[in-house]
Amino acid sequence: MKIVRFVLLVAIGLYLLVVAFLFFAQESFLFQPSGLDSDYQFNFKHEFEELNLTMSDGAVINALHFKTDSAKGVILYFHGNAGNLNRWGEIVQYHVGLGYDVIIMDYRKYGKSKGDWSYDGFLSDAEELYQYAMSIYPEDKIVVYGRSLGTGFASWVASTNRPKMLILESPYTSIGDMAEFFYPLAPARYLIRYNFKPSEYLKQLSCPLFIIHGTDDLIVPYFFGEQLYDQLKDQKPVSLVTIEGGSHNDLIEYDSYKEGIESILF
Repeated sequence: MKIVRFVLLVAIGLYLLVVAFLFFAQESFLFQPSGLDSDYQFNFKHEFEELNLTMSDGAVINALHFKTDSAKGVILYFHGNAGNLNRWGEIVQYHVGLGYDVIIMDYRKYGKSKGDWSYDGFLSDAEELYQYAMSIYPEDKIVVYGRSLGTGFASWVASTNRPKMLILESPYTSIGDMAEFFYPLAPARYLIRYNFKPSEYLKQLSCPLFIIHGTDDLIVPYFFGEQLYDQLKDQKPVSLVTIEGGSHNDLIEYDSYKEGIESILF
């Protein structure tokens, strides 16, 4: 009995250690920023303006505003969880090349952006960036685009406003759902402090939604995109663009992605 009790106590102790690790280390899973010196000079193919926007709580958000001649509209792009604008600015060159202006920001602690992380802060930044876009463009010319982590912010801001459309690349239903999927033996859903919930936000969506997801995505599995589509298809104008064989970071390499995004934007 003593051996059984000892083994049980060790198992409970290890379980609690895992739970504590998940709780305290969650930011390192969710957010993987890389910084940039304040005097770093961006260099891209397309013309751009660098912005430093002061948020309502004092955070300073660094953003890039790419501009084209006779733009068809503007894409408000919310990027994924790793890197900074040096990387993501390069990625959106494709979208600028389609004849759209693009506004993209670095989240707090990413690149040159400053500010403390909080659930409310991330969503507030997304809304304030949308209002910046609204100060320049008619709302029916604003396309909201979210990728991976950014699909949570994009879903929020599109659902609280009336943009032309919302595009979600490799989306999740909620961070809690993701945590539960990857850590099924832990109460992961209840440990999350940044539980962004696209599936909840999108209930209020009033514009067309396009979901793009690769079938071989191991970071945000394809079935999350399918679930979003299934949850909304009977209530909202929603389309699912499936990229066969696509994984998490390579969709732009597929002709089916380019054909899909171009049919959406033109």
